[in-house]
Amino acid sequence: MEYKVLVIIPAFNEEKSIGKVINDIPKDFVTEIVVVNNASTDQTAEEASKAGATVLNENRQGYGFACLKGIEYAESVLAEKENSIIVFIDGDYSDFPQEMPDVVRPIVEEDYHMVIGSRALGKRESGSMTPQQIFGNWLATKLLKLYYNADFTDLGPFRAIRFDKLLEIDMKDQTYGWTVEMQVKAAKHKLRFCEVKVNYKKRIGVSKVSGTIKGTILAGYKILWTLFKYR
Repeated sequence: MEYKVLVIIPAFNEEKSIGKVINDIPKDFVTEIVVVNNASTDQTAEEASKAGATVLNENRQGYGFACLKGIEYAESVLAEKENSIIVFIDGDYSDFPQEMPDVVRPIVEEDYHMVIGSRALGKRESGSMTPQQIFGNWLATKLLKLYYNADFTDLGPFRAIRFDKLLEIDMKDQTYGWTVEMQVKAAKHKLRFCEVKVNYKKRIGVSKVSGTIKGTILAGYKILWTLFKYR
C-alpha cells in the first residue's frame, strides 16, 4: 500500500527554528508540510511560508488546539484516510526531522497504526531535557503501563499515526495533555503501536512548557489528570 504523509507542526513563536525544521524534512517523502501558527507574536508564519509550508492560523493558545486545527485541514485534503499518515513534530528544532522515515517505517512496512519517537531510547544531547521532563516522562509511562497495560518509554511529540486511526480515537485535548491522550486512547482502542528511537538536541529558544515554572506545573497536572480521566 502506498501512503501519503502529511506533517503537522504546531508552532508558537518559533521564527528562528521553523525554517530549519521544514528544510530538514525529506521532501520526496512527504505530501505536504503544514505549520499551524498558534497565536505567535513573531515572524513564525512568514518564515514557515518562506520555507515552503502550508500555514494555518489558530489563535486559541494551546498545543492541542494547534494539532486539532491541523487535523481539520488534513480531513479536507486527504480523501483516502486509510492510506494516509499524519506525522507530528515540534517546531523548535529539538528533534531531527531527517529521522522521519524511521518513525513512519513501522506503519508502512509492519502494519502498525501508531509510532512514537522515543527520546528515552535514542541519544539525548546533554541539557536537552530538564530533570522534571525526564521524571515526568518516566512517571507517565509507568502509569500508562499500570492503568492501560501499554508499554511506552516516552511521551515524545515526534510521532506518526495512520489517519483513519487518528480520527477513530477522536482526540479532544486542547493544551498540554495532547500527547498522553493519544497514547491512552491508542491503548484503549487496541491500536497496534510501537516506539522507535529518535535523537534529541537542545531546542532553539526557550520552552513554553518546561522553560517556566508555571508551564511545568500546568503540564504535569494536565498529563496526570488525563491519565486518570480515561481509566
